[in-house]
Amino acid sequence: MSVLEVKGLRKAYGGIHALDDAGFVIDSPGLYGLIGPNGAGKTTLFDVVAGTVQADAGSVCFEGENITGWPSHRRALGGIARSFQECRVLPEETCLDNVLFAAQPKGLGTCVRQLVSRSNAHRRRVTDEAMRLLSLVRLQGHAHTPAAQLSFGQKRLLELVSVFMSAPQLLLLDEPASGVNPALLEVLSDFIRTMYAEQARAFLIVEHNMEFIMALASDIIVMHQGKVLERGSPPIVQASPRVLEAYLG
Repeated sequence: MSVLEVKGLRKAYGGIHALDDAGFVIDSPGLYGLIGPNGAGKTTLFDVVAGTVQADAGSVCFEGENITGWPSHRRALGGIARSFQECRVLPEETCLDNVLFAAQPKGLGTCVRQLVSRSNAHRRRVTDEAMRLLSLVRLQGHAHTPAAQLSFGQKRLLELVSVFMSAPQLLLLDEPASGVNPALLEVLSDFIRTMYAEQARAFLIVEHNMEFIMALASDIIVMHQGKVLERGSPPIVQASPRVLEAYLG
Protein backbone atom coordinates (compact mmCIF):
# COMPACT_ATOMS: atom_id res chain seq x y z
CA MET A 1 0.00 0.00 0.00
CA SER A 2 1.45 3.34 -1.05
CA VAL A 3 1.55 6.38 1.20
CA LEU A 4 0.43 8.77 -1.54
CA GLU A 5 -0.67 8.28 -5.13
CA VAL A 6 -1.71 11.20 -7.31
CA LYS A 7 -2.97 10.29 -10.75
CA GLY A 8 -3.97 12.35 -13.76
CA LEU A 9 -4.36 15.62 -11.84
CA ARG A 10 -5.55 18.55 -13.89
CA LYS A 11 -6.27 22.07 -12.70
CA ALA A 12 -6.78 25.12 -14.88
CA TYR A 13 -7.23 28.77 -13.95
CA GLY A 14 -8.73 30.30 -17.04
CA GLY A 15 -6.34 29.47 -19.84
CA ILE A 16 -3.49 28.57 -17.51
CA HIS A 17 -3.01 24.86 -16.82
CA ALA A 18 -1.43 24.72 -13.37
CA LEU A 19 -1.64 20.91 -13.39
CA ASP A 20 -1.67 18.95 -16.64
CA ASP A 21 -1.97 15.19 -16.05
CA ALA A 22 0.35 15.29 -13.04
CA GLY A 23 0.95 12.04 -11.25
CA PHE A 24 3.40 10.09 -9.12
CA VAL A 25 3.50 7.55 -6.31
CA ILE A 26 5.21 7.69 -2.92
CA ASP A 27 5.46 4.05 -1.93
CA SER A 28 6.99 4.35 1.52
CA PRO A 29 8.04 6.79 4.25
CA GLY A 30 11.03 8.94 3.36
CA LEU A 31 12.31 12.41 2.54
CA TYR A 32 11.10 13.42 -0.92
CA GLY A 33 11.89 16.66 -2.73
CA LEU A 34 9.50 18.37 -5.15
CA ILE A 35 11.27 20.90 -7.34
CA GLY A 36 10.71 22.79 -10.58
CA PRO A 37 10.84 26.26 -12.10
CA ASN A 38 8.39 28.94 -10.99
CA GLY A 39 4.94 28.15 -12.32
CA ALA A 40 5.61 24.41 -12.58
CA GLY A 41 2.52 23.58 -10.50
CA LYS A 42 4.15 22.54 -7.23
CA THR A 43 2.04 24.62 -4.84
CA THR A 44 -1.16 23.82 -6.76
CA LEU A 45 -0.35 20.15 -6.36
CA PHE A 46 0.09 20.69 -2.62
CA ASP A 47 -3.24 22.51 -2.48
CA VAL A 48 -4.98 19.61 -4.23
CA VAL A 49 -3.39 16.95 -2.01
CA ALA A 50 -4.23 18.95 1.13
CA GLY A 51 -7.81 19.49 -0.07
CA THR A 52 -7.81 23.30 -0.12
CA VAL A 53 -8.27 23.19 -3.91
CA GLN A 54 -10.30 20.67 -5.88
CA ALA A 55 -8.73 19.37 -9.09
CA ASP A 56 -10.67 19.50 -12.35
CA ALA A 57 -9.76 15.86 -12.97
CA GLY A 58 -7.67 13.07 -11.49
CA SER A 59 -7.47 11.37 -8.12
CA VAL A 60 -5.59 11.46 -4.82
CA CYS A 61 -5.13 8.30 -2.75
CA PHE A 62 -3.64 8.33 0.75
CA GLU A 63 -2.61 5.10 2.45
CA GLY A 64 -4.68 3.09 -0.01
CA GLU A 65 -7.86 5.15 0.31
CA ASN A 66 -9.26 7.46 -2.34
CA ILE A 67 -9.55 10.86 -0.65
CA THR A 68 -10.24 12.91 -3.79
CA GLY A 69 -13.56 14.24 -2.50
CA TRP A 70 -12.52 14.75 1.11
CA PRO A 71 -12.50 18.31 2.53
CA SER A 72 -9.24 19.64 3.93
CA HIS A 73 -10.20 19.21 7.61
CA ARG A 74 -10.96 15.53 7.07
CA ARG A 75 -7.60 15.03 5.38
CA ALA A 76 -5.89 16.77 8.29
CA LEU A 77 -7.64 14.49 10.77
CA GLY A 78 -6.64 11.54 8.61
CA GLY A 79 -2.94 12.35 8.89
CA ILE A 80 -2.01 14.94 6.25
CA ALA A 81 -0.41 18.20 7.41
CA ARG A 82 1.18 21.06 5.52
CA SER A 83 3.09 24.29 5.86
CA PHE A 84 2.80 27.27 3.53
CA GLN A 85 5.04 29.53 1.45
CA GLU A 86 3.90 32.49 3.50
CA CYS A 87 4.80 31.67 7.09
CA ARG A 88 1.63 31.19 9.18
CA VAL A 89 1.84 31.70 12.93
CA LEU A 90 -0.38 33.41 15.49
CA PRO A 91 1.68 36.58 16.03
CA GLU A 92 0.08 37.75 19.26
CA GLU A 93 0.25 34.34 20.91
CA THR A 94 3.34 32.94 22.60
CA CYS A 95 5.44 30.29 20.87
CA LEU A 96 4.17 27.68 23.31
CA ASP A 97 0.55 28.65 22.75
CA ASN A 98 1.07 28.47 18.98
CA VAL A 99 2.22 24.89 19.31
CA LEU A 100 -0.47 23.93 21.83
CA PHE A 101 -3.15 25.37 19.55
CA ALA A 102 -1.85 23.23 16.69
CA ALA A 103 -2.15 20.15 18.93
CA GLN A 104 -5.89 20.65 19.37
CA PRO A 105 -8.07 18.43 17.16
CA LYS A 106 -10.04 20.31 14.53
CA GLY A 107 -13.36 19.52 12.90
CA LEU A 108 -16.62 17.96 14.04
CA GLY A 109 -16.61 16.58 17.54
CA THR A 110 -13.68 18.71 18.63
CA CYS A 111 -15.36 20.13 21.72
CA VAL A 112 -16.38 16.69 22.98
CA ARG A 113 -12.90 15.23 22.46
CA GLN A 114 -11.28 18.19 24.19
CA LEU A 115 -13.58 17.87 27.21
CA VAL A 116 -12.85 14.15 27.51
CA SER A 117 -9.09 14.64 27.26
CA ARG A 118 -8.84 17.81 29.34
CA SER A 119 -7.14 16.21 32.33
CA ASN A 120 -4.11 17.63 34.08
CA ALA A 121 -2.04 14.61 33.03
CA HIS A 122 -3.03 15.08 29.38
CA ARG A 123 -2.20 18.79 29.47
CA ARG A 124 1.19 18.04 30.98
CA ARG A 125 1.98 15.45 28.31
CA VAL A 126 1.03 17.80 25.49
CA THR A 127 2.92 20.72 27.03
CA ASP A 128 6.01 18.56 27.61
CA GLU A 129 5.98 17.44 23.97
CA ALA A 130 5.53 21.02 22.78
CA MET A 131 8.52 22.13 24.85
CA ARG A 132 10.58 19.21 23.59
CA LEU A 133 9.93 20.14 19.98
CA LEU A 134 10.64 23.81 20.66
CA SER A 135 13.97 22.80 22.18
CA LEU A 136 14.88 20.88 19.01
CA VAL A 137 14.67 24.13 17.02
CA ARG A 138 16.29 26.19 19.80
CA LEU A 139 13.12 28.07 20.67
CA GLN A 140 12.62 26.80 24.22
CA GLY A 141 13.94 30.10 25.55
CA HIS A 142 11.19 31.88 23.59
CA ALA A 143 8.35 29.64 24.78
CA HIS A 144 6.57 32.55 26.47
CA THR A 145 7.54 35.14 23.87
CA PRO A 146 4.88 36.38 21.42
CA ALA A 147 5.60 34.96 17.96
CA ALA A 148 5.58 38.49 16.53
CA GLN A 149 8.91 39.14 18.26
CA LEU A 150 10.72 36.29 16.49
CA SER A 151 12.87 36.67 13.40
CA PHE A 152 11.38 35.38 10.15
CA GLY A 153 13.53 32.26 10.28
CA GLN A 154 12.44 31.54 13.85
CA LYS A 155 8.79 31.98 12.83
CA ARG A 156 9.36 29.44 10.06
CA LEU A 157 10.76 26.97 12.60
CA LEU A 158 7.82 27.63 14.93
CA GLU A 159 5.41 26.91 12.09
CA LEU A 160 7.10 23.58 11.40
CA VAL A 161 7.02 22.59 15.07
CA SER A 162 3.29 23.37 15.07
CA VAL A 163 2.78 21.17 12.00
CA PHE A 164 4.38 18.22 13.79
CA MET A 165 2.18 18.52 16.88
CA SER A 166 -0.70 16.87 15.02
CA ALA A 167 1.45 13.72 14.53
CA PRO A 168 0.81 13.48 10.76
CA GLN A 169 1.79 10.59 8.51
CA LEU A 170 2.29 12.78 5.44
CA LEU A 171 3.91 16.21 5.69
CA LEU A 172 3.70 18.69 2.84
CA LEU A 173 6.35 21.35 3.47
CA ASP A 174 6.14 24.30 1.08
CA GLU A 175 9.52 26.03 0.79
CA PRO A 176 10.56 25.60 4.43
CA ALA A 177 14.04 27.03 3.75
CA SER A 178 12.72 30.24 2.17
CA GLY A 179 13.92 33.30 4.08
CA VAL A 180 15.84 31.23 6.63
CA ASN A 181 19.43 32.33 7.30
CA PRO A 182 22.28 29.78 6.92
CA ALA A 183 22.67 29.26 10.67
CA LEU A 184 19.01 28.32 11.08
CA LEU A 185 19.02 26.20 7.92
CA GLU A 186 21.16 23.66 9.74
CA VAL A 187 18.71 23.67 12.65
CA LEU A 188 15.86 23.18 10.16
CA SER A 189 17.45 20.23 8.37
CA ASP A 190 18.45 18.60 11.67
CA PHE A 191 14.89 18.98 12.94
CA ILE A 192 13.39 17.31 9.86
CA ARG A 193 15.89 14.45 10.05
CA THR A 194 15.18 14.00 13.77
CA MET A 195 11.44 13.88 13.20
CA TYR A 196 11.90 11.27 10.50
CA ALA A 197 14.26 9.22 12.66
CA GLU A 198 11.77 9.24 15.55
CA GLN A 199 8.89 8.07 13.37
CA ALA A 200 9.13 6.92 9.78
CA ARG A 201 6.70 8.99 7.73
CA ALA A 202 6.59 10.64 4.33
CA PHE A 203 7.89 14.16 3.82
CA LEU A 204 7.16 15.87 0.51
CA ILE A 205 9.15 19.09 0.42
CA VAL A 206 8.82 21.85 -2.18
CA GLU A 207 12.04 23.81 -2.26
CA HIS A 208 13.94 26.29 -4.43
CA ASN A 209 17.11 26.08 -2.35
CA MET A 210 18.79 23.35 -4.36
CA GLU A 211 21.72 22.86 -2.02
CA PHE A 212 19.34 22.36 0.91
CA ILE A 213 16.96 19.90 -0.76
CA MET A 214 19.63 17.88 -2.56
CA ALA A 215 21.40 17.29 0.77
CA LEU A 216 18.16 16.46 2.60
CA ALA A 217 16.05 14.35 0.23
CA SER A 218 16.96 10.97 -1.23
CA ASP A 219 14.27 11.04 -3.95
CA ILE A 220 13.59 14.11 -6.09
CA ILE A 221 10.46 14.71 -8.18
CA VAL A 222 10.82 17.43 -10.82
CA MET A 223 7.75 19.23 -12.16
CA HIS A 224 7.57 21.37 -15.27
CA GLN A 225 4.54 22.92 -16.95
CA GLY A 226 2.09 21.14 -14.67
CA LYS A 227 3.41 17.60 -14.96
CA VAL A 228 6.21 15.40 -13.67
CA LEU A 229 9.27 15.81 -15.87
CA GLU A 230 11.86 13.69 -14.08
CA ARG A 231 12.35 11.64 -10.93
CA GLY A 232 15.34 10.04 -9.25
CA SER A 233 18.15 10.44 -6.75
CA PRO A 234 19.78 13.89 -6.43
CA PRO A 235 22.77 12.94 -8.68
CA ILE A 236 20.47 11.59 -11.40
CA VAL A 237 18.22 14.64 -11.34
CA GLN A 238 21.13 17.08 -11.30
CA ALA A 239 22.63 15.40 -14.37
CA SER A 240 19.38 15.14 -16.33
CA PRO A 241 19.44 17.11 -19.62
CA ARG A 242 15.68 17.55 -19.42
CA VAL A 243 15.93 19.12 -15.98
CA LEU A 244 18.75 21.42 -17.06
CA GLU A 245 16.73 22.51 -20.07
CA ALA A 246 13.62 23.18 -17.95
CA TYR A 247 15.59 25.41 -15.58
CA LEU A 248 17.85 27.09 -18.10
CA GLY A 249 15.79 27.03 -21.26
